[in-house]
Amino acid sequence: MIIMDTMISLVGVYKRYAREYYAIQNITFEVLKGETLALVGPKESGKTCIMRILAGIETPDKGEVFIKNFPLKKVDYSVDVSMGYLPYNTLFFEKKTVYDNLKYVLEIRKTDKGQIESKINETVIDFRLESILNTKAENLSKYERYLVSIARLSFRKLEIVLVDDIFEDLTQQETKELLKLFRKYFVKKNVTILFATSDEKLAKNLTNHIIYLKYGAIEKEEK
Repeated sequence: MIIMDTMISLVGVYKRYAREYYAIQNITFEVLKGETLALVGPKESGKTCIMRILAGIETPDKGEVFIKNFPLKKVDYSVDVSMGYLPYNTLFFEKKTVYDNLKYVLEIRKTDKGQIESKINETVIDFRLESILNTKAENLSKYERYLVSIARLSFRKLEIVLVDDIFEDLTQQETKELLKLFRKYFVKKNVTILFATSDEKLAKNLTNHIIYLKYGAIEKEEK
């Protein structure tokens, strides 16, 4: 049964990529509005598959998924829910600068032309992007790519943020800096957040609600 405060709900969800192989099987959990949930597991445990289903990139083979009480297949991501997805492999116009990539996001969101420069300037200061503003995306480090990706997400008023295993290749200090930004721009604004990570210690630092995954199934859930 789905309650009114439930933002995300999965019930008996399966996804198969090969005839004999289920990437995820019988996945059932709920995430409440404004809650932070961590999906913890090693590679191939099903974390990314769940994220891609929730982002509307993949379609489950069996089971039910609800977002804001809408069945997944009926969700219009442009109208029904404001969702941000930060995958492990970030997407940019690689030959364009950080400035150009930021500007493009604002333009496609039909931001008033008079506000574009002020929004970019504000974001550059908040995210300390001054030194890389004119750097082409293809020359950014992994940490810088995530930093700019979070900056782009901050342009939008989001209800849900999906963060897929981005901390794996970062230093402790880089992880600390990104977590500060997530807390400032999303956690404190009552956004529903799903983090996928292989780091149990990091997960416990983020939230008390943790789902442990192994071989595509839920091993245990802690609240």
